[in-house]
Amino acid sequence: MAKKIFTYKGKKLEELQALSVADFAKLLPSRERRTLKRGFTEAQKSFLEKVKKFKEGKRKKPVKTHCREMVVLPNMVGMTIHIHQGKTFVMVLILEDMIGHRLGEFTLTRNRVQHSAPGIGATRSSASVSVK
Repeated sequence: MAKKIFTYKGKKLEELQALSVADFAKLLPSRERRTLKRGFTEAQKSFLEKVKKFKEGKRKKPVKTHCREMVVLPNMVGMTIHIHQGKTFVMVLILEDMIGHRLGEFTLTRNRVQHSAPGIGATRSSASVSVK
């Protein structure tokens, strides 16, 4: 079976990486396009600088960020980024399919609640059960 080649809006990954941020923004859905058109915040600029240094090999530490609203850009593909989850940082490998999404979409902040069995007296039938 032939390997499927990744494309985003008809462009291959190499073509996307060659585009500027403004040109790439034109391919995105409206919410992400408007976000990139407004420009990056100072925290996002700092994060992008760390990504650039890591790609060049000047930075050895893993890239950590609190910028969960950052849009995944094509130059981030292949990196492992540590995204803040509210309490800890979660390692996320950025794949081609993640382009155009937000970093926060890949680390959920809420855990699933798992309840144990109900306690004694919680229901009418458990009121008469022995404590043993």
